[in-house]
Amino acid sequence: MDRVYDILQKIKHKPNVYLGRPSIMCLQAFLSGYNVAQYESGQPLNTPYCFDGFQEWIQAKFKVDTSKSWANIILFYSEDERDALENFFDLFEEFIQGDRRTKRE
Repeated sequence: MDRVYDILQKIKHKPNVYLGRPSIMCLQAFLSGYNVAQYESGQPLNTPYCFDGFQEWIQAKFKVDTSKSWANIILFYSEDERDALENFFDLFEEFIQGDRRTKRE
């Protein structure tokens, strides 16, 4: 998870450099491309591990039962794509902190 988390921290501080524009949909596309690159190079996929349970956590957090992706759910409850991206980083940090607490217990 550390590698993906490090990349996400870089994106958080300079979204235009990594995504082209501050957009949650661009982030989702970036992460999908990251997975494809790992797969094509024969490396183990670590993004799914990092995000394991994130979709369900977002659905529970927003009290929705939908087939929409985590990115679309966050976008729906945000002002625009920039706001959704900023909200993602707060939500993801909350998710990671909760996941770390659960693993310690």
